[in-house]
Amino acid sequence: MKQPFAIVEASFIAGVAAAGQIPPPALAEIAFAGRSNVGKSSLLNALLGRRNLVRTGSTPGTTRQLNLFHVRATDGLELVLVDLPGYGFAKRAKQEKSRWGPLIEGYISTRVTLRAVVLLVDVRRGAEQEERDLIDYIAKTKARAARPEVSLIVVATKADKIPRAQRKPAIMRISADFGCPVLGFSAETGEGKEALWETLRRSVAVASPKEA
Repeated sequence: MKQPFAIVEASFIAGVAAAGQIPPPALAEIAFAGRSNVGKSSLLNALLGRRNLVRTGSTPGTTRQLNLFHVRATDGLELVLVDLPGYGFAKRAKQEKSRWGPLIEGYISTRVTLRAVVLLVDVRRGAEQEERDLIDYIAKTKARAARPEVSLIVVATKADKIPRAQRKPAIMRISADFGCPVLGFSAETGEGKEALWETLRRSVAVASPKEA
């Protein structure tokens, strides 16, 4: 018997390089953010059960725009996952990266169907200033009355890269640093996939997009 979070349909909707190109809001949306080498594309492919739907690359910073994906689960749940441009180690021109900031911030602060932002952190690196800055920015958007409160979900990626005995202490350190729960995840082994899907489902159950 298939689990409710099993994905039966996943498709690319659009790649957005400017705010005016974002499709009109419809379904609940969950955005994924993280440093450009944190394994964001691999996590999304693992979540969706697809090998190459979300583009991955050997060069950090492959994602250069907002990429939207339509998802439908076994039980009929439909939502949109949004892959945000990576930051940190991306070797892109300053002028190009300067466009990402307003695009990402505008999307996070104004998108009425946004229900959660999933912040990815490499379990081996832990919290850094850019992650803290993003958390602070998300916190500032919580007072918006035009939509339900946007949840922050922190995920420690690449859990398989450290010995099993070290995983829980590493995740606990990140959790203490951020002051919130942290989920461990491995795109290689599937560890944490079910727990993350359950958390995502709770975030979109806060309110229907039609109620925003």
